[in-house]
Amino acid sequence: MTTPPDGQPIIGQRFRGFLPVVVDVETAGFNAQTDALLEIACIPIIYDEAGRFMPGEALHAHLHPFEGAKLDRRSLDFTGIDPFNPMRMAIAEDEKMALKRIFKRLTEIRREQGCTHCILVGHNAHFDLGFLQAAVARTGTKNQTPFHSFSVLDTVTLGAVAYGQTVLARACRAANIEFDGKEAHSALYDTQKTAELFCHILNSWPQMLLDTTEQNP
Repeated sequence: MTTPPDGQPIIGQRFRGFLPVVVDVETAGFNAQTDALLEIACIPIIYDEAGRFMPGEALHAHLHPFEGAKLDRRSLDFTGIDPFNPMRMAIAEDEKMALKRIFKRLTEIRREQGCTHCILVGHNAHFDLGFLQAAVARTGTKNQTPFHSFSVLDTVTLGAVAYGQTVLARACRAANIEFDGKEAHSALYDTQKTAELFCHILNSWPQMLLDTTEQNP
């Protein structure tokens, strides 16, 4: 573990130089090429002073649908998002400007942590990566994105291995992490809970292995 002069450990050598960043997107459908990206949240994973994994600074944006985007009514009903709600429209950002803002801050954190790239962590991570990559292509921000182009870490797999659960809410509850179903399908809330689950599994992993060994001598 690398430790900077101020004594705070950094992530630089822990994941082959990758900075884990938990990402969740809320969309207006399942097709990343045609359906609107409506919300994105990112939380980098860092160490606390004791060298345990913890969620870092949350970055979040509501987005205006890109020009020509499809809005699937069933998806909107599922997430509860109304893209044209006046209050939402007042705070929503242009897709390109929001991505550049988030990417800039993630790049700063990546450098602070001694990492070469960010690696996307998600629950069904390739879904989030697909929408993120489509937005990067639309907005011409390929040179700004700090994310690895195809590698991910997925809490579906981690939850299945650690708790036998693949649904985010169930995996969180198995880990004794509070999960409010009424708050679900908000990108920020889901990202926060996914980050808590990811950190909990990593921080508990040595004990989980010990417990498994003791149960199966």
